[in-house]
Amino acid sequence: MADSTGHDGAPTPGQDPPANRYGSLPAWRAVDDYFVRSLVAEDEVLAAARESGRSTTMPGAEVTPNQGALLGLIAQLAGARRVLELGTLAGYSTIWLARAVGETGRVVTLELEETNAAIALTNLERAGLADRVDVVRGPAAESARRLVEAGTEPFDLVFIDADKPSNPRYLEAALRLTSPGAVIVIDNVVRDGAVIDADSDDPRVRGVRQVVEDIAGNPELDATAVQTVGVKGWDGFIVARRRSAGSASGA
Repeated sequence: MADSTGHDGAPTPGQDPPANRYGSLPAWRAVDDYFVRSLVAEDEVLAAARESGRSTTMPGAEVTPNQGALLGLIAQLAGARRVLELGTLAGYSTIWLARAVGETGRVVTLELEETNAAIALTNLERAGLADRVDVVRGPAAESARRLVEAGTEPFDLVFIDADKPSNPRYLEAALRLTSPGAVIVIDNVVRDGAVIDADSDDPRVRGVRQVVEDIAGNPELDATAVQTVGVKGWDGFIVARRRSAGSASGA
């Protein structure tokens, strides 16, 4: 899925793109292409939104079609009507999520960069979804804090795909903005295998490892992680669910 290396999608100055954004074996790409052609209905609106990602601050970092479809399915399986997304870029994943919540649903997506937000709004308008999506500009942590302070209605699904060093802060905000039963998805947690390096000085790896530790130590959460390979290289994501009152682990 997307990999935001700076603040909510902005690359860190002087920092090389992470290898797992581009390193991909031909066989991995071919398999991705096969499943997308066979199973994923990416229409012209979605294709245009994906292509417009080239004009964002992180070209090519949006989720792939099969990953977008997975997000939509997770939202539908969770019965989500309210979704919070941290990291918008061109709004490609936002479209998948907005379609999944239906006409009466709502998606709030947080984006730092004005350029990205403007592109996303254009794509959402083209998709006919602008009336069910709020694009909130500004640092995601600050925007999330304002949602908490405003007493925002709880979200059913939170998709965290912004700057990785801030993952622990985003998880904390997600827990304050959801109720038992809600699902939290955190993207880009494998990082070409770098996540297993306990001595890494990469702030993105450290942010992922800290959020894994925070999830593992939180008795309110059931979670797992899935490794992925494909056109975006070797990466993966975490899916966590807030336990319902009185439920046991794994319920």
